[in-house]
Amino acid sequence: MITLCTACGTSYAVDAAAPDYCKICLDERQYVPVKGQQWIERDLLTTTHCNHWTQHQPQLFSLQTIPEFAIGQRAFIIQTPEGNILWDCIACLDEATKTLVHALGGLTAIALSHPHYYTTMQDWAAEFNAPIYLHSDDQQWIMRRSPAIKLWEGESLSLTSQIRLIRLGGHFAGGSVLHWSTEEGVLLAGDIIQVTPGADAVSFMWSYPNLLPLPAQSVCSIRDRLAPLRFAKIYGAFNGQNILQRGDDIVRQSSAKYLSCLQPIGASPSEETLTRAHATQ
Repeated sequence: MITLCTACGTSYAVDAAAPDYCKICLDERQYVPVKGQQWIERDLLTTTHCNHWTQHQPQLFSLQTIPEFAIGQRAFIIQTPEGNILWDCIACLDEATKTLVHALGGLTAIALSHPHYYTTMQDWAAEFNAPIYLHSDDQQWIMRRSPAIKLWEGESLSLTSQIRLIRLGGHFAGGSVLHWSTEEGVLLAGDIIQVTPGADAVSFMWSYPNLLPLPAQSVCSIRDRLAPLRFAKIYGAFNGQNILQRGDDIVRQSSAKYLSCLQPIGASPSEETLTRAHATQ
């Protein structure tokens, strides 16, 4: 039997009773709800929930479960001449979604930004006969094994001629984003980079629900790893988190603002100091 944590959507294979706790929720980057850990059988979820689809631009769709379930993130499907890519995952894989994805040509690969969105990735892989690409630095957070899981290492991985995964770290050691090198350039960021409510800036956190920030050297590392890339658009993990122009400039400006906020009152940020801190990571 497959059961899902209702707080984060992570799926577990169990013989009978649900687990006593969810390992993902016990970590400080998530949380155990005040009422305690609760569970729902995977097959029951699709009787009460379904997925809403949005087309953001040609060849780019997002899927989001309604009513909201667990963390409430959205997944994306990118259509490419080399096959369709699912970026991040949602727990609900209903019959309508299966039909629509197959009609679009299925999936060539599944890639995820970090463990909070692993959810039922194993079921999506089985349904569409697609490999799952996870960074090896986060393998301890895999709660259900699957032969479809492929662990990648290093700083980047090309999935197609236009699509590349970039490890940024930060929120998780293997935290990654997807860069799609269209004419404008698109970054699918999960919440490794968090688009702010005004959709005109981004920020960075180690734990979003518990409001724990990243240190300066981590933000410097993220900024520097993105510096060679060009992207006008950023699509974040949640509905409305869409930056549609100047995305790369906004990341640079937001990084500088974030780093300035970490300085002592009255002090000016020293780029030399921050660069030296980054070099000693």
